Amino acid sequence: MRIAMVSEHASPLAALGGPDAGGQNVYVARLAAALAARGHEVTVHTRRDSPHLPERVRTPAGVVVEHVPAGPAQQVPKDHLLDYMPYFGRHLAHRWHAEPPDVAHAHYWMSGMASLIGAHDEPVPVVQTFHVLGTVKRRHQGRADSSPYERVQVEKRIGRSAARTIATCGDEAVELTRLGVPAAQVAVVPCGVDVEAFRPGAPARGPVRQQRHRLLAVGRLVRRKGFDEAIRALPAIPNTELVIAGGPPQKLVDTDPEAERLRALARGLGVGDRVRFAGGVSHERMPNLIRSADAVVCTPRYEPFGMVPLEAMACGVPVLATAVGGQPDTVADEETGLLLPPDDPDMIASAARRLLARPTLRRRFGAAGRKRVLSRFTWSRVTDGVEQVYTQVSTSARIRTGAAS
Repeated sequence: MRIAMVSEHASPLAALGGPDAGGQNVYVARLAAALAARGHEVTVHTRRDSPHLPERVRTPAGVVVEHVPAGPAQQVPKDHLLDYMPYFGRHLAHRWHAEPPDVAHAHYWMSGMASLIGAHDEPVPVVQTFHVLGTVKRRHQGRADSSPYERVQVEKRIGRSAARTIATCGDEAVELTRLGVPAAQVAVVPCGVDVEAFRPGAPARGPVRQQRHRLLAVGRLVRRKGFDEAIRALPAIPNTELVIAGGPPQKLVDTDPEAERLRALARGLGVGDRVRFAGGVSHERMPNLIRSADAVVCTPRYEPFGMVPLEAMACGVPVLATAVGGQPDTVADEETGLLLPPDDPDMIASAARRLLARPTLRRRFGAAGRKRVLSRFTWSRVTDGVEQVYTQVSTSARIRTGAAS
């Protein structure tokens, strides 16, 4: 099958940790590689954000990444890319007219807009994955939401026009039906985790750190991740350090505005010496860091899906997670970790104290987490689900094209 993936701001080649580089980049990279390994011809179309990028790159996994000229060849915040999507779409239309794919899979709402433009005159079925919906961002961020005003209305049109929309969790599927997307056009396929890289093992921690328990929080340094709630809980969690991994490299993390805000909060609460910023951590180093923790704390105010709980569970580490977005789908409460209400540092502290005081419980949760990931969240299982959607929509498109001719 010839598959075109469209990911306008999230390149599978990008380094993670920046404000616009996170779970979507991982999802696109891993799914594309898994599909290529099954013999599919996969091209990922992403915006050229540097003049030094080649037109096409073939990754070691056999995926072709095509850099699309749409707007200036420089870094642009994703919320400022809307005006360039017609150019992106026309580029796709030109490419797909010459060599139409069997299916196009758009990632994020602006990619959906470009893909529908590209497929307008071609029998190319478009599958949409939003990764995060504008209605959810607007509800949780209010005036702080920097998305273009048109976003929600455009998402409605995309959801109703796409051949199928893939939701990554049940919460998102419900949200899509509220937008008016027919339930029959929504398929729920979760994200996955690399279970070979993220696996249980002996924790690597220096002798000084062994004197304290360690909680680990991972993610981009943005307010919605709720790192401040974990810091507010720390005064009530004795003999414990909090390591926050994410953002720019460690040598630059002290200058990050959100890191500065969080550091000031920790100092004000008297726990400045127990909060450490690790900066951006590579994919290769992340499993060891996770295994060094007694528990991983995921306390976002909202989270469309959340890869970190899966990575922790795959490593056999228990999870403390807020019950928002996709996290109730991944973390089994009282089985692989504990689900908590958002914005409640007292509950975080109580749950952390319970886990840290009971090593047997931590081991039980960790073992159950690994088992749950292997049964539901491997990239092989995710690829099965996505591949099934592709087959359904491409078969329907061929039937319609045959009937029309």
